[in-house]
Amino acid sequence: MPQQQKMPSRALSIALLSLTVASSYVSADTNQTIEDALKFGNGGAVKFDTNYRYENVDQDRGAAKTANANTIRTRLGILSPKFHDLQGYVEYEGTHALQSDYNNTRGSNTGYSVVADPGYNELNQLWISYAGIPDTLIKGGRQRIKLDDDRFIGNVGWRQMETTFDSALISNQSIKNLTVNVGYIGNVQTFTSTTENINAPLFNANYNLGGYGNLIGYGYWLDYTESENFQKSNQTYGIRIVNSKKPKKFYDHYSLLYTAEWSYQQDYQHSSPYQAHRYNIMGGFTAYNFGFQGAMEQLNGSGANRTFDTPLGTNHAFQGWADIFLNTPNDGIRDLFGTVNAKFMENDSLVLSSIYHDFTDDTGSIHYGKEWDFQAVKKFGKHYSLLAKYANYDADRFSTDTQKIWFQGNISF
Repeated sequence: MPQQQKMPSRALSIALLSLTVASSYVSADTNQTIEDALKFGNGGAVKFDTNYRYENVDQDRGAAKTANANTIRTRLGILSPKFHDLQGYVEYEGTHALQSDYNNTRGSNTGYSVVADPGYNELNQLWISYAGIPDTLIKGGRQRIKLDDDRFIGNVGWRQMETTFDSALISNQSIKNLTVNVGYIGNVQTFTSTTENINAPLFNANYNLGGYGNLIGYGYWLDYTESENFQKSNQTYGIRIVNSKKPKKFYDHYSLLYTAEWSYQQDYQHSSPYQAHRYNIMGGFTAYNFGFQGAMEQLNGSGANRTFDTPLGTNHAFQGWADIFLNTPNDGIRDLFGTVNAKFMENDSLVLSSIYHDFTDDTGSIHYGKEWDFQAVKKFGKHYSLLAKYANYDADRFSTDTQKIWFQGNISF
């Protein structure tokens, strides 16, 4: 197993202590004054977000040197006032490494374990929207796109530099309870501040079943146009039913949680011929301030370049926070996992979560390994939060033992 490493440096302690003190003593009136000061015109606003993170990655001896990353990310955006149903937004994003003993995936310190937070500055968003058609919003430009649970199209919001898309997106709600998203992605600005060229139409229809949840159908056609990314091209179709964001209560303090999803994927444009399926099943319940879930997600594989993959998804949120399975193994993967979470304090401002994963190939005959994940998030009103997070992957027949530790503080207006 990985060796335990020393806890964060003095910079981490000072940053987290400063955030704790600031968030505890800034009054609601002061926060409201700041909010009001950042607004202007008809719907215009200045947006600000800063995120400090310490990340430690410790793998088995010989895999790589232990990584220690102290980084701070800043976003600054301006949302224009609305004018004849038009509105625009521009946002800068930049990450600075206070300590860079890590492989940032951009050629720096490759002997260390990976922390995918390179120090770069970029134009994160630049879009214009039009809302002059009833029940319809049209948005074009570089933008953040998050569909459903971000499994197929997401912004990889966990990393310091998020993924955004040069795209056009039309969202229509003219039919009661139905939201239809139709769009096209032309380029991907990745979370490592690189650009990938793509031709990608997308379709997502979400029907609200009221207290019973949502029924969703989707199709995504990803055509990567650069030779080094040809094999990432695929076309995916699926159907999903999931409980409501606020599930129906019974006996006042209980509610049911459920997800059932099937997806089919095959080659598209430049990729080699293949077919693969994905199954995602979850059942659980909430009781008072506690939630319990048992689930299985399976992505099939039948050899190299013949696996079910989600190259535009927020993959960190799935199959363990240690990020061992960001790409599907050649033999596929079956992830059996259980989740327990609990909410405490006023307005549920403290949330504790724990997850246990057991990983095999898609037949269940090859045991890859197991993983424990833990997280604590404390919010101080709307604008401040602290996070502590831990992942421990115990390898059997895939990859290597990996331990990750995170401490984070965020201020967002």
